[in-house]
Amino acid sequence: MAVERVLSGMRPTGNLHLGHYNGVLKNWLRLQHEHECFFFVADWHALTTHYDTPEIIEESVWEMVIDWLAAGVDPSSATVFIQSKVPEHAELNTLLSMITPLSWLERVPTYKDQQEKLSGKDLATYGFLGYPLLQSADILMYKATQVPVGEDQIPHIELTREIARRFNHIYGKEAGFEDKAKEAIKKLGKKRAKLYEEMRNSHQESGDDEALESARAMIEEQQNLSMGDKERLLGYLEGGGKIILLEPEYKLTPASKMPGLDGQKMSKSYNNTISLRESPDDVTKKIRTMPTDPARVRRTDPGDPVNCPVWQLHEIYSDDSVQDWVQTGCKSGGIGCIECKQPVIDGVLKELKPMQERAVQYTEDPSLVKNIVAEGNEKARKVARETMRDVRDAMGLGYS
Repeated sequence: MAVERVLSGMRPTGNLHLGHYNGVLKNWLRLQHEHECFFFVADWHALTTHYDTPEIIEESVWEMVIDWLAAGVDPSSATVFIQSKVPEHAELNTLLSMITPLSWLERVPTYKDQQEKLSGKDLATYGFLGYPLLQSADILMYKATQVPVGEDQIPHIELTREIARRFNHIYGKEAGFEDKAKEAIKKLGKKRAKLYEEMRNSHQESGDDEALESARAMIEEQQNLSMGDKERLLGYLEGGGKIILLEPEYKLTPASKMPGLDGQKMSKSYNNTISLRESPDDVTKKIRTMPTDPARVRRTDPGDPVNCPVWQLHEIYSDDSVQDWVQTGCKSGGIGCIECKQPVIDGVLKELKPMQERAVQYTEDPSLVKNIVAEGNEKARKVARETMRDVRDAMGLGYS
C-alpha cells in the first residue's frame, strides 16, 4: 500500500479555542497515527489579511504551536514546521505563477467572499489574489496525497489538482520518455511487468479506476526502483508524461458542531469563545453567565432546552442521563439554570485539564517548543529541496 501523506496548516492569528480543537485538532490527532503528517504554521497566509498588524502574527506563532502540542500533536509522529522558515514555498509559488492563468485565481469562491466579509480592509493586493496559489505550492511541495479541509475549501484543492496537471503536462514530457518508461517496466520483473501492462490497458481502454489504484500501489511497493522510474511508470500508466507534482485528494473533515457561548458558531469574531488554556475560574464564569431560555425569568418558570445555548453544549459534553435530567428539569421548572450549567462546566474543564497540564512544560521552557519547530523546519526543508530540484530540472533551471 502506498504511503499516504497528509498536509494541513493553520494561520496564527490568536489563541486557539474549543472550536479549533473540535473542528481541526481532534482530526489531526487521529491522522498523525494513521499517515505521514506535515502540520504547518501558515504565517505567510496570515499576512494576506493581517499585513498591517504583523505583531498579532509574531505573538501567535509560538502560542499556537504550544496549543497544538498541548492538544496532543506528537512531534515524533508528525512534522511541525513554520511556512516562512521553508523559503522553497516562495520559490515554488513564484514558478507556479508563471503557468497559472489569472482567471483560475479570480474564480476561487473564497476570493470574493473574503473581500465582502473584510470590506473594511483593502484586499485588492497581489498577495491576496495569489493566496490560493501559495496554498497550492504548500500542498504540492510535500507531494501530499490527502489534504483535510472543510467543504468551503474544496475549490482550493481542485485548483491545486489543475495546477499540478498543467505543470506535468507542460514539463513532464522528458526526451525519450516512452523508451525510459518501457525500460522501467522491465525492472519490475516478468510477472509484475505483465500485470502492469494489463492494468495499464484496463485503465486506458475502459477507464478502470480500480486497475489504476492497484497499479499505483504495486509501483509504490517496489524497493528496487528509483524515484524517477516510479514517476515514469505512474505517468505512463495514465497516458501522460513523467509525474513531477502529485495531484492531491481532499479529505473532508467532519463539520465542527462546536457552539459558542451565545449559541452561534464558536468564533473570535463573535467574542463567544473558550480558549484551550483559559483558567478554570474564567471558564466557570463564562459558562455561568451564558444566556438561557428567555422564557425562564424565575427559577420555577418552565423552559425549553431547544431555546437555550447551554443545551447545545450539553449535547457535546453530557451523557444521556444528564441530558434527560436537563430536559425534564428545564421543562418542569424543577432545576434552575445555574444547576443546569454545572455539568457543562465540569465537562469543559475535564476536556481542558490534560491539555493545560501538557502546556505547562512548554510555557515554562520555550526552548522546548523552538527545538521541536527547528527540527520540523529541517525535516520539511529536506523534502522541499528534493521537490524543488525536480521542479527546477523540469523547468530548465537545473543548471549550475
